[in-house]
Amino acid sequence: MGASESALLGSSSSSSDQISTISKRSETIDPVLEKLKSLKITSPILTAPPTEGSLTDILVRKPSSSSAQGTVNPKVLLELFSMYRDWQEEKAREISKKQEEIENKIEVADALAVKLLQRFNYSVSTMKTTSQHFSEVHTLQVELGDLKGRLTEVLSNCDSLCKRIAAEGPEPLRSSIKPFAVATANLTANQRVEPTNQSSIPIEDKLE
Repeated sequence: MGASESALLGSSSSSSDQISTISKRSETIDPVLEKLKSLKITSPILTAPPTEGSLTDILVRKPSSSSAQGTVNPKVLLELFSMYRDWQEEKAREISKKQEEIENKIEVADALAVKLLQRFNYSVSTMKTTSQHFSEVHTLQVELGDLKGRLTEVLSNCDSLCKRIAAEGPEPLRSSIKPFAVATANLTANQRVEPTNQSSIPIEDKLE
């Protein structure tokens, strides 16, 4: 029994001692770990005064005011000023860039406004000229009406004169003068007939 128990204990202890480890590196890197690795220890802005290490330092210690409890590290202060200066220069560049863009937009808007004003002035001048022409047209219409009335009066006088000559004039004039309205109608009829007569003439006769 003792031998069998020792064998079992040996086998159990040997199986428990065997530990298998699997080492596999992850492909993705944790960004938090990367940030932690990139952190650097900087020197503090305020440096504490030297501590009294001996009894002499404690006895000879001068009374320090509350304002002189800590001193500013000049290197850190210089670094802060340089960072502030860089930030200020960057902001100044951004402001100047935006200002240039705004100025360009203002120039474009001014040019468009000038063009629109020119077109508006041209349209106004055109409308004024058109209105003047319309007013002149009205005057011309009135003058044409007067001329038409005078011409009608002259035609009526000529017609009455022709009728009087045809009725009471001498015999040679009666055969040659016709009433004005009849003469006008005959003239219009002749003008309508002439193109047809000319078109009926052969081309050879025209060439001769």
